[in-house]
Amino acid sequence: MSQATKRKHVVKEVLEDYVVPSERQQVVRVLGTPGNNLHEVETPEGARFLVSMPTKFRKNIWIKRGDFLLVDPIEEGEKVKAEISSVLYKDHICYLKKEGYWPTAFSSDASGTHSSAKARDGAQSPPRSAGEDDSEDDDSDLFVNTNRVNYGCTESEDSSDSEEEEK
Repeated sequence: MSQATKRKHVVKEVLEDYVVPSERQQVVRVLGTPGNNLHEVETPEGARFLVSMPTKFRKNIWIKRGDFLLVDPIEEGEKVKAEISSVLYKDHICYLKKEGYWPTAFSSDASGTHSSAKARDGAQSPPRSAGEDDSEDDDSDLFVNTNRVNYGCTESEDSSDSEEEEK
């Protein structure tokens, strides 16, 4: 099977399956990726541990910080305590909420991840006056990378004043 065909089947399997967690499986949130196909996750109770990515997902499915996963526990693992069973996307999360399987600890995170990033960015932008042209400097439709911390940088006016005094 070619790499493209394999990727097509894996992505189709992940996107179409609406899975209900069994009594052994649990929903976790990704905190980071230390490497080697391992992901640091957090349970609704607050426990943190590593999960491994199965071979069929490697190089086909990408997981980032803040995503939700369905994991199967591994008994023999000390550091790595589970294996990823499924990646939960927005449609999967809505389905699990409707069925009553979604943990209440993640309720605010699942719906507020993108809205909180937009609110945070909107709070850092300076207010506009009525005379400014909105179509010229409007960056609200640009993609916001939620994986990076957005630092508000402002240039100091003192440095420009001192340069003028030296001349």
